[in-house]
Amino acid sequence: MQKLLSIFLLISLHFFCGQLKAQSAKDPTASNTKKIADTSNKKIVKKFDPKKATRRSAILPGWGQIYNKKYWKLPLVYGALGITGGVFAYNVKNYKLLRLAYIYKIDTDTANDTLIDPRFTNLSAEALRSYRNSFRQNVDYSVLFFLVFWGLNVVDATVDGHLKEFDVNDNLSFQLKQGYSPMANTTGISLVLDIHSKKAKPGKYIYLSQK
Repeated sequence: MQKLLSIFLLISLHFFCGQLKAQSAKDPTASNTKKIADTSNKKIVKKFDPKKATRRSAILPGWGQIYNKKYWKLPLVYGALGITGGVFAYNVKNYKLLRLAYIYKIDTDTANDTLIDPRFTNLSAEALRSYRNSFRQNVDYSVLFFLVFWGLNVVDATVDGHLKEFDVNDNLSFQLKQGYSPMANTTGISLVLDIHSKKAKPGKYIYLSQK
């Protein structure tokens, strides 16, 4: 009787396990739940791309610095571009006023002299022409400097973007290492500098000299 009961229990257990396997195979939620649980533990790391910093700074000054998380450079970028932009507007305004003043000064209609800006009424036609040309030249210079600062903004974002790929922690220093030097093909004490990218494995040394 006990043997029959044991056999019955084994058959029932085997049948029950088979049912569980079939149910888990048919039920997709079980595998999905497991996948969700596995993926939830994974940390999503956003890949840094130096080219994005370059493109963004070329489109909008300071955008590349924001991408590089160099927020303290934003006042420098917008300060330089803002000053050159203000100088450009100032030169353009005075150039237009002097150009009109010169035109009114050399025409034969004396009534137009009242249209000259009060700051330039006492100037001669030759002086007005000289100042006009000077401000016209300053307009060109201000545009040139504006473009130069814009370019420097792009270069700065590009350099910072590439430097992010290198390890610049406190471990970068000159050290004395004892062992084999592949450059000198001898053993001894060597002065080495540890330089490696963040993506590379640390521990690669450049032998500068050997004692």
